[in-house]
Amino acid sequence: MTSEPDPRPASAQRARVRRVQPADAARMRALRLEMLADAPLAFLETIADAAARPHTDYAARIAYTSAGITDAQFVADPSGRLVGHAGGTVAPDEPGLTVIFAVYITPSWRGSGLLPDLIDAVAGWSRACGRPELMLEVVVGNERAYRAYRRLGFIDTGLRLPHPTIPTLTELQMRRPA
Repeated sequence: MTSEPDPRPASAQRARVRRVQPADAARMRALRLEMLADAPLAFLETIADAAARPHTDYAARIAYTSAGITDAQFVADPSGRLVGHAGGTVAPDEPGLTVIFAVYITPSWRGSGLLPDLIDAVAGWSRACGRPELMLEVVVGNERAYRAYRRLGFIDTGLRLPHPTIPTLTELQMRRPA
């Protein structure tokens, strides 16, 4: 039996935010490729590199981040295809800090309330792991992301860093309590 897509607009639907599970590997790969196609400057790999990576690599990464205290990925799952993602990882130089990475929401779900849910999931995991602070980086000029993170309590630290893969871009750092 196939399920029909929910006819309601994304803003009227709810998606459960949860930690990834090993069974999510294929859906995570699809979401990753969508992320890279939709916002290529926001992530550290190209769509070509991601598409060339074997499914076993995705499966191993998802299995690794589905448990433990050093890395985690959370997804928005309205029961079907995944529509949102946020990851967290321990900061090697600051033991009380979780670095948030790869935040993404499918365009039709933007503005639906998923961003706070995804960030809250990472924050809860971070606190449970004994890390009371969150940090993320935003490409300078991405005003939509900057404003969204400000609404969630992130403060611009004033620190500007070169983008790790695109030398012409700069990132700004934002922090908040977990």
